[in-house]
Amino acid sequence: MLNSANQVIMEIEASKPAGNGLVMGGLSPLSETLWREKTNTEFVGDVSARLTWKDLTVMVTLSNGDTQNVLEGLTGYAEPGSITALMGPSGSGKSTLLDALSSRLATNAFLSGTILLNGRRTKLSFGTAAYVTQDDNLIGTLTVRETISYSARLRLPDKMPWSEKRALVESTIIEMGLQDCADTVIGNWHLRGISGGEKRRVSIALEILMRPRLLFLDEPTSGLDSASAFFVTQTLRGLSRDGRTVIASIHQPSSEVFELFDRLYLLSGGKTVYFGQASEAYEFFAQAGFPCPALRNPSDHFLRCINSDFDKVKATLKGSMKLRFESNDDPLEKITTAEAIRTLIDFYRTSQYCYAAREKVEEISKVKGTVLDAGGSQASFFMQSFTLTKRSFINMSRDFGYYWLRLVIYVVVTICIGTIYLNVGTNYNSILARGSCASFVFGFVTFMSIGGFPSFVEDMKVFQRERLNGHYGVTAFVLSNTISAMPFLMLITFISGTVCYFMVRLHPGFLHYLFFVLCLYASVTVVESLMMAIASIVPNFLMGIIIGAGIQGIFMLVSGYFRLPKDIPKPVWRYPMSYISFHFWALQGQYQNDLNGLMFDNQTPDLPKIPGEYILETVFQIDVNRSKWVDLSVIFSMIVVYRIIFFIMIKINEDVTPWVRGYMARRRMQQKNGTLNTTVAPDGLTQSPSLRAYVDRTGTTER
Repeated sequence: MLNSANQVIMEIEASKPAGNGLVMGGLSPLSETLWREKTNTEFVGDVSARLTWKDLTVMVTLSNGDTQNVLEGLTGYAEPGSITALMGPSGSGKSTLLDALSSRLATNAFLSGTILLNGRRTKLSFGTAAYVTQDDNLIGTLTVRETISYSARLRLPDKMPWSEKRALVESTIIEMGLQDCADTVIGNWHLRGISGGEKRRVSIALEILMRPRLLFLDEPTSGLDSASAFFVTQTLRGLSRDGRTVIASIHQPSSEVFELFDRLYLLSGGKTVYFGQASEAYEFFAQAGFPCPALRNPSDHFLRCINSDFDKVKATLKGSMKLRFESNDDPLEKITTAEAIRTLIDFYRTSQYCYAAREKVEEISKVKGTVLDAGGSQASFFMQSFTLTKRSFINMSRDFGYYWLRLVIYVVVTICIGTIYLNVGTNYNSILARGSCASFVFGFVTFMSIGGFPSFVEDMKVFQRERLNGHYGVTAFVLSNTISAMPFLMLITFISGTVCYFMVRLHPGFLHYLFFVLCLYASVTVVESLMMAIASIVPNFLMGIIIGAGIQGIFMLVSGYFRLPKDIPKPVWRYPMSYISFHFWALQGQYQNDLNGLMFDNQTPDLPKIPGEYILETVFQIDVNRSKWVDLSVIFSMIVVYRIIFFIMIKINEDVTPWVRGYMARRRMQQKNGTLNTTVAPDGLTQSPSLRAYVDRTGTTER
């Protein structure tokens, strides 16, 4: 560690600019102190981020094997203390450029060119760069302060006192201007919460909590009104003035928002239209022959010049009275947008702005700054698991639709069951009545657990956002989700099971009662685990409910009630389907629990009573030699298996699926072209969201 530190110091000393001989420190004292504590470095250097990209080209492979350049020959830079806006019409490549710079390209995208951070090729780690997505995936039942506090506990070191963590949380709240809504809930479908602009600032606050040097934002003003967009952008400008490097894609800012930008990168069709100071864009367009009218928003004018959709707008408005009698000196009225784009791109390539950008990129690339590899969470696995469990428990307890609504429905349904099978007794007709009651309870009552799938999907969205930014590992998430749900599932099953058991008057005895409610709890938990596994694969809640309902329907068919076990066709349906159906094991166990030891009346009084064991063997075809507790243990083992499947599905989505998609993309391109195009630089190939490199480097993900 010391040798590498000395080597970096020597490089920094050799790269110091002339003059005062100092390299500007990029962060505020609070940010720099936090960074030093986090990385355990003993030397003082430049902790700012200077990002450059040269001749950047991104090519994607289509389903038919063809390739298409999404970005072509882009060159630019971003410096600390500035905010760089990526602008352009829809489909111009803004988000692709942002993903390429932040190492989040899709698996079918291939990158060539040079991207340097502080003069070095480096994979942007989680702590070094933060990425704020366009969607605000937040837990709606938590307050703003709770949201940021839990994030601090998840990522800051355990040895850091809570008083310091709280001070960092409060300073972040103040920095983002969230003091007035700090104790207001985020809001969801039944809780009125903060505004859209405040949600966006909370999303930004979560990512700047670790004081990253580099901040990427994907359309942070999208969906906001002009005032909210201005305050969000003003906040970003304040963050940049703290020494951070801020790069944001912006769709169509107002004139007030545009004035807050330091640099502007204008794209059209994946090519550079303009890159330079935002205030000098007026002069550039005027020199190119497209001056901005006096009363027009500059960003509107720039986008109008390079957006081909405006040709259709002009064609639509040609017959209007306004355009017929109004003289217009706008040069765009005389040429098509395609010609204007070509003119602007060609003019930029030979302009002083292009030469200045290339010279600046070369200058920055030569300065070898400090390599910061402070990625991932600094909290221990135990702290992550404890914090996630507590946060999830609070969310479940506050969200009425998560478990409380299901508790009400379960109690109502079991009361209905109790009234229909009230005091079922031991007469001859009660034999089939007891069987149908157990089948309904463990079939259709447990089926209602799929109603919690929308909540699972929301949890997965929050997990995916936090996981991609390195907040915690998969094991901690799966473990905390399992533990936090247990008290609610126990409450639901014990209350509803007790109502059903005593109203129907099932087999008396505490052990029989305990088995009934435990079997109901295990069955409901299996359904929950199954739906969580589905939620990790299917992000759409409607499709997930349909898939979950289909799987449960098949499991109910082979449960042994609708078709007796020995009558089920052996290939596929009996072996293995009936044995992987939890309904089968639940009914086997409950039939034994309820009928074993009871005596039932025969069809006529003169005939002898029928023992429950005889009914189990002949009517329901139950293996009485197998204990009912074995059946219950099989269901509990299914819970573990489904949770392991849940874990595996997440890992496959992270590591295997991106690799397979990238491999298939290369194969399609190879089959189309005859040979793989090796001119695409393999060193620059970035395939996200695979987290394998992060897992291997930090070791904090799976502990």
